Amino acid sequence: MSWRIIVISRRAKLDYQMGYMVVRNEEVTKIHLSEISTILIESTAVSLTTSLLSELTKKKVKVIFCDEKRNPSSELVSYYGSHDTSNKVRSQIQWSKHSKEEVWTEIVTEKIRKQKELLESLGKEEAGLLGSYLNEIGWNDETNREGHAAKVYFNALFGLSFTRTSDCLINTALNYGYSIILSAFTREITTSGYITQLGLFHDNMFNHFNLASDLMEPFRILIDREVNRMVFDEFTHTEKMRLVNVLNQEVIIDGKKQYVNNAIKIYCKSIFDALNENDSALIRFYKLNEL
Repeated sequence: MSWRIIVISRRAKLDYQMGYMVVRNEEVTKIHLSEISTILIESTAVSLTTSLLSELTKKKVKVIFCDEKRNPSSELVSYYGSHDTSNKVRSQIQWSKHSKEEVWTEIVTEKIRKQKELLESLGKEEAGLLGSYLNEIGWNDETNREGHAAKVYFNALFGLSFTRTSDCLINTALNYGYSIILSAFTREITTSGYITQLGLFHDNMFNHFNLASDLMEPFRILIDREVNRMVFDEFTHTEKMRLVNVLNQEVIIDGKKQYVNNAIKIYCKSIFDALNENDSALIRFYKLNEL
């Protein structure tokens, strides 16, 4: 099982050799592709061979490219993530409106529950208000309890003056972390043979990752928790690596400890099963190992 997250943060040449990714800079390092789940190309001074890109695509390794400010800007996505992609996409198009709304209701409920649990662990009294929002969630969250909960939640975590639209280090860190989680979901969705453009709730014609945006919602708290623990005057490589490493943290899913990367795989499969079988009881959410 692939598990390693490789970060290339300085000038290097990457190529492919007999099953290995070869990283050439001051030294030469070889990493077997079977060990790699994600590669983050943080520097724009990195060159890659097409043979390596081709093999990474075959092995379904997620490759994330950063811009000159070292923020994630694009990623490598395979045209065909599964041998039966055509059949999977056909099924995806036929998911019923009722089934999508049912699954979305479960996802939103779990997201607010996770937010409530984090606030409780921090001794925040606002957790009680999120508990009331949980009880008020209706079908497809038509009264937007998610939006109301988000405002209370973020103000409790980062202060009453904080908004998600403000230009500040906290939002820079949150956005960076969310982009890492989003990429992990995009990888799993395409690997499973589905397409990311067709979402359950998100339906933006300019968003290529509507489905990933839907499914990642309960996992945002992992980033929120990490950013809340940070004390920083600037957002440096150190903070970025802490957020990337969230994928290597352990959670509990289906009664077993799993790395977040693998929990995403289990969770996504359960979502697809629920949609294909019209049974939201099949969904498997993770539990935090510790708060």
